[in-house]
Amino acid sequence: MALIDLFNIKKQYDIKLLLNDVDFHLNSNERIAIVGQNGCGKSTLMKIALGVEEPTEGKRVVNSSLQVEMLAQQPHFEADLSVRDAILGELAELKNAQEEHKRLSLEVANDFENRELLAKLENITAFLDHHNAWNLDDKIERILQEFKLKEYENRLVISLSGGEQRRVALASLVLKKPDVLLLDEPTNHLDVYMVEFLEDILLKEKFTLLFISHDRHFIDTIATRVIEVENQGLVSYKGGYRDYLVQKEERMKSLAKSHDTLLKMLKREEEWLGKSVRAREKRNQGRKARVFELREQAKKNPTLIRKMQVELEREKKSWRGEKGLSKRKMLFDVENLNYSIAHKLLIENFSTRILQRDKIAIVGVNGAGKSTMLKLLLGRLKANSGVIDKGEFTIGYFDQHREMLNDEHTLIETFCPDGGDHVDVQGRHMHVYAYLKTFLFPEEYMSKKVGQLSGGEKNRVALALLFTKNVECLILDEPTNDLDIQTITILEDKLIAFQGALLFVSHDRYFIDKIASKLFIFKGNGLVEESFQTYTEYLEIEKELKELNSIEKEVIQTTDKIEDKKEKKQTKLTYKQQQAYDNLPDEIEKLEKKIEEINSCLYDPKCYEEKGLTTLSEELVKLEKIYEDKTEEYLEVLEIFESL
Repeated sequence: MALIDLFNIKKQYDIKLLLNDVDFHLNSNERIAIVGQNGCGKSTLMKIALGVEEPTEGKRVVNSSLQVEMLAQQPHFEADLSVRDAILGELAELKNAQEEHKRLSLEVANDFENRELLAKLENITAFLDHHNAWNLDDKIERILQEFKLKEYENRLVISLSGGEQRRVALASLVLKKPDVLLLDEPTNHLDVYMVEFLEDILLKEKFTLLFISHDRHFIDTIATRVIEVENQGLVSYKGGYRDYLVQKEERMKSLAKSHDTLLKMLKREEEWLGKSVRAREKRNQGRKARVFELREQAKKNPTLIRKMQVELEREKKSWRGEKGLSKRKMLFDVENLNYSIAHKLLIENFSTRILQRDKIAIVGVNGAGKSTMLKLLLGRLKANSGVIDKGEFTIGYFDQHREMLNDEHTLIETFCPDGGDHVDVQGRHMHVYAYLKTFLFPEEYMSKKVGQLSGGEKNRVALALLFTKNVECLILDEPTNDLDIQTITILEDKLIAFQGALLFVSHDRYFIDKIASKLFIFKGNGLVEESFQTYTEYLEIEKELKELNSIEKEVIQTTDKIEDKKEKKQTKLTYKQQQAYDNLPDEIEKLEKKIEEINSCLYDPKCYEEKGLTTLSEELVKLEKIYEDKTEEYLEVLEIFESL
């Protein structure tokens, strides 16, 4: 069933045509990813679907009762709202529904025959079911923890950073669960653990989604369909990112030779992804099977858990590096590095060596010190203690502020400051137009000033400029931010071909897996681990270790409960148990009579035609459920009473 329909949509800004005669349909339970080059109209399409942007031509059809909400890039909050109050304010309707359900349940228990009450209870139950809002308080606590907002829950929202405010807005929308949720780059400002939590909740809660993302892992995990905005039109591909690659390659094969370059890029991407996923799945099958087996075995022999934990920890640090490391030039020798700021420990006693051709991803939770590590290596910050011994070599640095760019310079001035129209790119002498074309810049951009470009276009310029420098080491801080997937793929090709050392900070799991041969993992509280796993493998093992810890706690708690029961035998009924013991027999007897009456009516055509067969059947199901619950409760209390 279509929830949002767009027919014959055209959207034009002045002379720029973004969308032309576009049809789009979002069905219930679909999760559609919108992809395409920066500036192609992805956000515009989403805003038209939301109804906040009017098309130049065409129409939007949506049921007026449908709840459609969007995560804003820059959410706005009232000045006096705390984080918790901001979230609770968005959930007021669900909270009121919970209270109404409690009230109606009590009234129905005392008046089984009131059809109006039963209908109201049925409607409010369906509403809470749809939003899965039964244990809302537990969900609020969990999302505050997972999105790292718990420590800020009593702080004013407006006092938080932009990224933290977006997390508050995202938390509210996820808990609210509108009929249709629209997300524009939802993984921005989330670390990898937050992204994994978001993925889990979107899948478990069966959201209907329309989202824009350059995070290919997120798209592959979440999307049921991928829509690409291309040449003012839309092309639809079934499935996630892997399926999109396969289907797009088939489509490219049938098009003109001018698409040869794109076709080769797609083919390389698809081959790498296929090999990577197949290899990882093969490696993980045996390990995951062992974890599942432990669930039952651990109850009988808890020492098996510890054995498996040791195995996984060893696997996390397994070596898969190159041979002949001693022949490679050493760039950085780090010994017992310590760094803290404002009483917060970021790095404690960290030692490592960084060699020529190392490709190292610096990963971990937000605020743990990843960008700080880069600045320490660059010499822009001084360590509290420890040594960073740096050899003689040149460094190219890309930061999130694009400090190497001058907004007043045109692109041609940026790449050819001494005149001319050629650049040297890793040993090749290229025409600047031809080179910038590989970064998706048309020739007419050469005379544009850097200050006129979008954030994503500036990032492309900064990265393209970096590869014209003759350096032995590249240091990159979040290089994929604001880039579209096509540009990220181009960047990956350049980095894989780069013969020097590479250190980069990123949360993009797909990008990290493709580029890095080694990880520095910032765990928080100064702890930094080294690993030679792919990042996805590391995260999967880490998840399995958490699962084992959970199993271990369950075993301990179960053992403790058994011991407590032995030690603390109940000597009398609690007040609640006494009430149940006194009142439940009468309630059960009334329910039995009511069930008997309905069953008798169902055997009498005159009776069930008068009262309605469907109504009677539905009422019987409800009463039998209540009867079953109350009988079970009474038997439990009776067992306790008889043991006293």
